Amino acid sequence: ILAQAVSARKRQAHPESCGGFICASMARSSWLGWLVAPCALVQAADIFKLPALPFGYSALEPWIDTQTMTIHHSKHHAAYVAGLNAAADSLGSAAGKGDAEALANLQSKAPSFGAAARNHGGGHYNHALFWVNLQPPSESSEPSDALAAAIDDKFGSLDGLKTEFSKAAMGRFGSGWAWLGVKPDGTLAVTSTANQDNPLMEGLEYTFEKMVPILGLDVWEHAYYLKYQNRRADYVSAFWKVVNWKKVSRNYEKYALQGKAVPPTPTGGGHATEL
Repeated sequence: ILAQAVSARKRQAHPESCGGFICASMARSSWLGWLVAPCALVQAADIFKLPALPFGYSALEPWIDTQTMTIHHSKHHAAYVAGLNAAADSLGSAAGKGDAEALANLQSKAPSFGAAARNHGGGHYNHALFWVNLQPPSESSEPSDALAAAIDDKFGSLDGLKTEFSKAAMGRFGSGWAWLGVKPDGTLAVTSTANQDNPLMEGLEYTFEKMVPILGLDVWEHAYYLKYQNRRADYVSAFWKVVNWKKVSRNYEKYALQGKAVPPTPTGGGHATEL
């Protein structure tokens, strides 16, 4: 009888299904609400989504290999999204709509919401920004005039930036990220952070350069070990072959110079697929 009631009601309402149970659209008005409420709650909590890549998993070959990209995005990044959704109740209104802007705005306060929000919220944001700042090596680009001038002023040249950035990437012991960003005084700087922290976060217990990041490099071993093994320096060098300077320039001009965290979307990157 229960199965027949569920089936009839499901045909009537056309609700979404979740693991074989009927979800929120039916729970609102049905005597079966007690049965489906847990399912509805699970759906409601999953407000953060794994973003699709604006290129295929093989697009960054030969510098970042297909297997690494597949595992890194579909497994590692997905795990951070799942962990952040599991902690969503602790975020309250800071979760917002779970979109790119809300994710960016969450970063400064993430540590104050606890370890899960810090680790998974940072992991989700860092990876989402990482992906959209990359492009296939066949689609070369250069920094905009404004960003190029700022790079020359701070580092002497693009090669000077690469040298300082590489020092940050190689100097990060264990797992973490290297970053290029804009400091509160409007100048560029390079820094690194541990684990899934980023330089937007307040209250980190170690020294780093506070900034709005416009470009980041993942130096966790899962980002490079299948291809480069223990040769992190080779991975860092290869990174520059796939940087999307058009996107990084937009991050700089539209957001970082205004003191705003960069929403990790592919907009303005000139990707073949604009999501």
